Amino acid sequence: MTSPTVQNKAFLILLILVTLAFGAILWQFHGAVFWGVVLAILFAPLHRKLLGRMPRRRNLAALCTLGLCLIVVILPMSAITVSLIQEATAIYDRVRSGQLNFGLYFQQVIAALPEWAVNLLDRLNLTTIGELQQRFSSVAVQASQFVATQALSIGQNTLQFVVSFGIMLYLLFFLLRDGSRLALRIGQATPLDEAHKRQLVDKFTTVIRATVKGNIVVAASQGALGGMIFWILGIQGPVLWGVLMAFLSLLPAVGAGLIWVPVAIYFLATGAIWQGLVLTAFGIFVIGLVDNILRPILVGKDTKMPDYVVLISTLGGMSIFGLTGFVIGPVIAALFMACWDLFSPAPPEITSSPR
Repeated sequence: MTSPTVQNKAFLILLILVTLAFGAILWQFHGAVFWGVVLAILFAPLHRKLLGRMPRRRNLAALCTLGLCLIVVILPMSAITVSLIQEATAIYDRVRSGQLNFGLYFQQVIAALPEWAVNLLDRLNLTTIGELQQRFSSVAVQASQFVATQALSIGQNTLQFVVSFGIMLYLLFFLLRDGSRLALRIGQATPLDEAHKRQLVDKFTTVIRATVKGNIVVAASQGALGGMIFWILGIQGPVLWGVLMAFLSLLPAVGAGLIWVPVAIYFLATGAIWQGLVLTAFGIFVIGLVDNILRPILVGKDTKMPDYVVLISTLGGMSIFGLTGFVIGPVIAALFMACWDLFSPAPPEITSSPR
């Protein structure tokens, strides 16, 4: 007869194997599952309020929350994506036809520089200006080709996108409706003390809400402001450049500047002084301040993590998981810190006793 210890070990091995197998099945749609969970956490407070007004209509409350999620988040993102693809394709066509020549723009900037600056560039880069111009042109063409290729890839993978989108909405509905019971079941199956489980769950949900809301607010603000100033200055493709600034703003401090700084330099070097000064001032005092003021308030304050931990975990998460890493990275960092706090609590503060 098999001993209880052997049975427990065999069951534990079976549990691990079937869990890994189930995870492998879900991995193909891990993005849809992940964002379904994130949206369910973000919209859970709204769903609870609706459920409080219609306590016996759980399906209706979940459907109403799902509809609001579509209106507030998904439909605007879809409209921006369509505009982005159109502008990226148009710019790529202009680059391929020669109407848009980044090498010529770079040559105009170099021609406007004083001789000492040209010599300094030669010394710092250990190459000739012509080679630098050729490299710049090559990078610009490759970047435009990459954007157009990604737009074409989205069009070719429309079926896969629709399936993933449908899975996300379907999962989001059931997570909104049954999320509290599912969380309770997972909590019961987790072999931890109740206080520890509550602390970890609170940390997990707080970091997700703070990271998503904070980064999205910062990205949307910088992208909208950058696109607006580009539109005012008459730069082609303001939606494209605004979206790129929004994505790059996930890199704190320098993100959006990777787009507007070269444009401001081009304006100043080619004699468009007022456009260059306006863009520089707007970039420093408006776009830059959004990052410096909003990000610490919305992200660092709620997560209660140092700014350097938020920065490193965001960059590391994006390098491993792609775009979703801007959420996964800080969540892993927060859980890491929370687990170590549970394992080794901080010593009480030492207060000096009165003499």
